[in-house]
Amino acid sequence: MKVTKGNIVELFMMKVRFAMSSSIATTVDYVLYQVLVKYVFSPVTSNIISATVGMLINFVLHKKYIFKLNRSVKAAFLISLLVSIGGISIGTFIVKYLNGINFFNTNQYIIKAIATGIVFFYNFYMKRFAFEKKFL
Repeated sequence: MKVTKGNIVELFMMKVRFAMSSSIATTVDYVLYQVLVKYVFSPVTSNIISATVGMLINFVLHKKYIFKLNRSVKAAFLISLLVSIGGISIGTFIVKYLNGINFFNTNQYIIKAIATGIVFFYNFYMKRFAFEKKFL
């Protein structure tokens, strides 16, 4: 693929739409995480549950509004699921690691924000591959 100004703008706008649609799933993930970690489960278990719910919401929104489906829905979902498991694993590692630091241990909202920010770019490029069979 030849890189042009138009391609760069298109990719940027796709990231903006991705961020906007993902913000819905991220909000659900973030709020659910805070509730679960405060009242029910450990941070790691809470992150796995909340991120899984966010993953399902993201798949529906990305399929409908962001990416052009160049695979079967089943194949896109399975690849997206594997990508999401990778993202959840990265996020969970970050949550576990940062909970070992006293400052972060008492500020769960900061931990979740850091993990979400790091995983965003991984998710964008890998989900684009899952749906469109390309990274750039």
